[in-house]
Formats: sequence, C-alpha cells, structure tokens
Amino acid sequence: MARNVTKRNKRCRGHQKAIYKKKSHSSSESGLRNYSLYINRVLKEVVPQKGISSRTIDIINTMINDMFERISTEACNLMYYRKRCTLTPEDIEKAVYLLLPEKLAKYAVAFGKEAVQRYVRS
Repeated sequence: MARNVTKRNKRCRGHQKAIYKKKSHSSSESGLRNYSLYINRVLKEVVPQKGISSRTIDIINTMINDMFERISTEACNLMYYRKRCTLTPEDIEKAVYLLLPEKLAKYAVAFGKEAVQRYVRS
C-alpha cells in the first residue's frame, strides 16, 4: 500500500527573505562589542614599546564590528540561498572568501579554523 505523501516546504520560519541591509542603531541599542582591550594586547605582543591613541582604537574597533556584521549578513544570505535553517562553518567560510581579498581570506580562514580547534581542545 502506497501512501499519498505531499511534500512540505522545508523553509524555516523567519527566513523567507535574504538579508540585504540592516538598520544602523546606536552602539547601546545594537550591542556592538568593544575590542579595545584585545587591540591593546595584540599591539603589545607585536610591538611592546609602541602605544596607540584612543581615536585609533575607536577606528579599529569600528572596522572590526563592521567586518563582523558584513560576514554575518553574507553568511545568513548563503544560508538562505542553500535553504538551510542552521548557520554552518562552511557558510561563514564562504562569506569570508566572498568579502575579503583572496590571500587575506585564505589566512583569515586558516587562523579561524586553528582558533576554533584550540577552543574545542581546551
């Protein structure tokens, strides 16, 4: 006996449209992270005798938040185009390759994978 099975739409609720542009909010509303402590730590590891101004730290912090938002938006779009409900590491990796220049993307993905492996091991 064969059952009459109808195919369901496998789209997730809430993911009907691709994300193109997010509204910009003030930093207190959108929850932007502040990476100034980490920027200073990396600078001291690389060049211990040099300092950095607070204005420069703000610019670098803005750049980091902007790249994070771009990568996450592109990864969500890739997830939508693949008709998936779960954001996978492959989506993030492809988003990095799409947004960054070739050599920089290769190094970013390599260092990102290494950091995730170190985190999982600890």
